[in-house]
Amino acid sequence: MLKLILADNQAIFRAGIAKVLAVEDEMRIVAQAQTTEQMLMALDKFRAAVLVIAGGFHSDFNAVLISANKNKTRVVILADTGESAQRYMAAGAHGVVYRNVTSAALVDCVRKVARGETWVQDMAVPSELTENDMVGLRVRDRLTAKELRIVALIVQGYKNKEIATQLGTTEQVIKNYLRNVYDKIGVSDRLELALFTIHHRILNEAASAVANAVPAPPQGAGVPN
Repeated sequence: MLKLILADNQAIFRAGIAKVLAVEDEMRIVAQAQTTEQMLMALDKFRAAVLVIAGGFHSDFNAVLISANKNKTRVVILADTGESAQRYMAAGAHGVVYRNVTSAALVDCVRKVARGETWVQDMAVPSELTENDMVGLRVRDRLTAKELRIVALIVQGYKNKEIATQLGTTEQVIKNYLRNVYDKIGVSDRLELALFTIHHRILNEAASAVANAVPAPPQGAGVPN
């Protein structure tokens, strides 16, 4: 049994990764950390095979490696688009994936790293639009600017109440918008919406662009409703 620890302060994405890995028979998520203290305690307590940790989760990556190595835990970095995989690998990481990683690639990475291999996601950009890009393009064109902004905030983990405050409306209005978005995309809840968006580059970039064009919502967002 491969014991895994997930460390990421983006709750909805952390939940998505857990959902992907937990269905594998030989893998077990023994801890999910949203703070450095939780991560360090989990490393000492569970001595997991692999730690999957967001690139910006801890300011001192070397300290993470020291704690992981002490417990014979190998480290997979969850990087943001544009970050250098080689920088992490040179610093001692055993694998690097990006937030747009497919479920199959994530599972492959964790398995290989647990076996003692290294694994880096290929971020080569094809010259032509892929089928995945075309799906993202079609969905993007179905959504209004306000819907795209709501999608971006959902991906970031904001609650309906916080989104309503940012847009100057009510929670019920946001819920109505979300129902429309679910219908347009073909998902059933906010977790599926976030994962769909992350895995479709063109849609994710469009939502982020709309969100970045306006002031950021207040700090303190927690786990989504």
